[in-house]
Amino acid sequence: MLAGIPAAVSDLSRLVRIPSVSWGAFDPAHVAASAEAVAELFRGTGVFDSVDIRRSLMAGSDDLGHPAVLATRPARNGKPTVLLYAHHDVQPPGDEAGWDSPPYEPTVRGDRLYGRGASDDKAGVMTHVAAVRALAEATGGDFDLGLAVFIEGEEEYGSKSFAAFLEDNREVLAADVIIVADSDNWDIDTPAVTVALRGNVAFRLTVRTLEHASHSGMYGGAAPDAMLAAIRLLDSFWDADGAVAVEGLESAGLDVPEFSEDDLRRDAGFVAGVLPLGRGPVLSRLWAQPAITITGIDAPTVENASNTLVPEVTVKVSARIAPGQTAADAFAALQAHVEAHRPFGAETRIWDVDLGNPFLVDTSGWAIDELKAAMRDGWGREAVETGIGGSIPFIADLVRVFPAAQILVTGVEDPDTRAHSPNESQHLGVLKRSILTEALFLQRLDGRS
Repeated sequence: MLAGIPAAVSDLSRLVRIPSVSWGAFDPAHVAASAEAVAELFRGTGVFDSVDIRRSLMAGSDDLGHPAVLATRPARNGKPTVLLYAHHDVQPPGDEAGWDSPPYEPTVRGDRLYGRGASDDKAGVMTHVAAVRALAEATGGDFDLGLAVFIEGEEEYGSKSFAAFLEDNREVLAADVIIVADSDNWDIDTPAVTVALRGNVAFRLTVRTLEHASHSGMYGGAAPDAMLAAIRLLDSFWDADGAVAVEGLESAGLDVPEFSEDDLRRDAGFVAGVLPLGRGPVLSRLWAQPAITITGIDAPTVENASNTLVPEVTVKVSARIAPGQTAADAFAALQAHVEAHRPFGAETRIWDVDLGNPFLVDTSGWAIDELKAAMRDGWGREAVETGIGGSIPFIADLVRVFPAAQILVTGVEDPDTRAHSPNESQHLGVLKRSILTEALFLQRLDGRS
């Protein structure tokens, strides 16, 4: 089953060269080209009855979302059906000066392939492609397992047409088991099954104090500017330890493995002397407690700063929500906090809201046992059950539309992947073991009634 690894790496490199950023400011033609390239890879396996590129309406809009790839092969003789999910769109490259090689030129250094999307999530796409190839080779194409493939084109843009796509294609996507290949592993030698994911609440917050800019020398010290008010308001989100201080945001009582603050410093890339945030076990802080991050600020740049009081400031707030709390309840708590902590009577507006619920995997089903057995064979080690601090909010839609399906969250990332950051990379050994694991899993299910 490992004979196809060089081809998988070569195909992954070709996908990385396509700058398939789904954000509104980028050329959508690249996402369309990426979808066509992915569709050709699944057509090339020779096992699907149909491979199409489809689009659905974005929520609350008359516009179509980015193109997704849908491939189907019905089950035969009472065998189960597996839905394979990944996404072919990628994050923007960010500041290219931070890259050691061009973001869309796949480059191998040591055991890693560098490039935007090399791991998140084009390696997830290639895991599915190569696993299906391996299953076809092992069986001569004569297998009864049902397969459906959904490769999304806008996960990094908020999966705005995801729910509609599920509804539009409900019949052909229905499955007994769903593999979401968009998570990480414990390390490059130890596989992981993600069983807990935080949810997300993201919004823009505008703070306004003045009708217009005013001379800071003439009015500073008496007239409150929006920057001062925004800083005061934002600071109220956290206590002195950096733990979230918003009343109503809950924590989950999850058992977590040991992970030291030194491990955190290493994996997150702390600058020397910087201290961690929060309280409790490190992985509880990352998996089971809420977090709030300010990911952007619209304000005058230093180069364009004039001696004026700023009348209005807008920030992007990104909150992660612990499993067990709904995103709607968390958003309500954040709204109430902002209203209760408006400095100097500042005017505040919350807008461009995006909600995603957290998720806890049901570990009582047979599918997770089969997956762990395949991981043990593919990696030579027992799998670790983990949570992740990030969010995959569309899983709530999968649960809603396919309530009987067993959902398994896997991935090809590792602590050094740097997804979303400059120098994103895919460890090639992890890719090989992930492909082998999924191929073994599919083979095991083909032998199951």
